Amino acid sequence: MSKMYAMVGEFASPEELMNAAIAVREKGYRKVEAYSPIPIEGLADVLDFDDPRLPWSVFIMGVLGCATGFGLETWTATMNYPWNVGGKPYFSWPNFIPVAYELTILFSAFTAGLGMLILNGLPRLHHPIFNTPRFERASSDLFFLAIEAKDGLFDREETAQMLQDLGAQLVSEVEK
Repeated sequence: MSKMYAMVGEFASPEELMNAAIAVREKGYRKVEAYSPIPIEGLADVLDFDDPRLPWSVFIMGVLGCATGFGLETWTATMNYPWNVGGKPYFSWPNFIPVAYELTILFSAFTAGLGMLILNGLPRLHHPIFNTPRFERASSDLFFLAIEAKDGLFDREETAQMLQDLGAQLVSEVEK
């Protein structure tokens, strides 16, 4: 026997999807995803699609990259290979800025790329939402709202009835 992944409602317009998303969130559901062929302004805010882990990770790794650049240059110029050029001091920090800047960008860029892949759960060859009837039209002309079964308020009958009451053309149970 397979487990249920979500209850999915199919909507005909972005306005219907937005209204349904607002109503679902007001009822207290938190494990909600929306699928749309076009960007819908405000939908991400309604669904509380805000994950601060990636920006903070990029910032922290950028600072670490900068510190690594300065540390590498400082160690090299003052301890490992001190070389007096033209009477300048060994620790001539303005010369260290290009390396520190480049390592800041390098660490930040790799963190952003890898963090995006990890937080999005990629690579993923198949997702249970693909089992939704007519879901291929989510990239052309239909709008879908999925309430995951692991949501604390999820009840099979009540959730299906709520989606129908919100104007869903079709309500489907999606299995894993």
